[in-house]
Amino acid sequence: MKRIKAGIIGPGNIGTDLMYKVFRSERLEMGMMAGVVESEGIRRAASMGVKTSVEGAEAVARENDIKIVFEATSAAAHQKNAPLLREAGKMAIDLTPAAVGPYCVPCVNLDKLSGEPNINMVTCGGQATIPIVYAISRVAGASYAEIVACISSKSAGPGTRANMDEFTETTSKAIEAVGGADRGKAIIVLNPAEPPLMMTNTVIVRAKDKGVAPERITESVTAMVGEIRQYVPGYKLRVPPMIDGDKVTVIIEVQGQGDFLPPYSGNLDIINSAAVAAAEKLAAGMLAGLGGEAL
Repeated sequence: MKRIKAGIIGPGNIGTDLMYKVFRSERLEMGMMAGVVESEGIRRAASMGVKTSVEGAEAVARENDIKIVFEATSAAAHQKNAPLLREAGKMAIDLTPAAVGPYCVPCVNLDKLSGEPNINMVTCGGQATIPIVYAISRVAGASYAEIVACISSKSAGPGTRANMDEFTETTSKAIEAVGGADRGKAIIVLNPAEPPLMMTNTVIVRAKDKGVAPERITESVTAMVGEIRQYVPGYKLRVPPMIDGDKVTVIIEVQGQGDFLPPYSGNLDIINSAAVAAAEKLAAGMLAGLGGEAL
């Protein structure tokens, strides 16, 4: 089966985990791992037969056969790299909170992003919770939605810690733009517990329509969980919808697949899995001769 070549900028934990997921893909092929120093991630990729470079985005931009680029650095870095990738005709899938392009949550709005040269995967907390907000809002509306993403501090690397402010801002905006809430709020908690705990996400939504049968909300949420599990097998409903008047509370747990990062790093696994799912859909369009203009 033919595959579309992909490049990864950022050879850290996120980028390395992405590489393993690309290895497993039927639609994608590793074209390059790029960084800015001769790091452990660069050496690891090279040892696995992947072309590498320490010239960052510039190196990926020069590779004509690379069509899709995963940005796994930081929000500040992607702000600089995005114009370069666009000029080179690359499809950018941004895993930072830079939000240069429109927000993408595959199970909610991927099909609406046809032809976009840059899509933003929001944040790990956004990928875990926005689908639940959307599942509630599509049947009962949402005047307000608040999410609390609790992750193991061990799973929060330098990039994640550097993007904490951007995390809350980007996730809050995406709760509204993609989740459908009139107003959104996002909180992230780094839990230092030992042994490390699985990623746990609490979603609280104020429904507009108090007359909606609780069964409809539960059915909508359950259906959404099933959709997400197609690309994130460790995603599960820890506490089903609890409904008290107009307040709906749902708790989600995410266990990583352990491709490179430990299973407790569900926060990183879910955004990587979502990014690869989006890339595979895009690659399918390219392979069908649509030039990536239709997802």
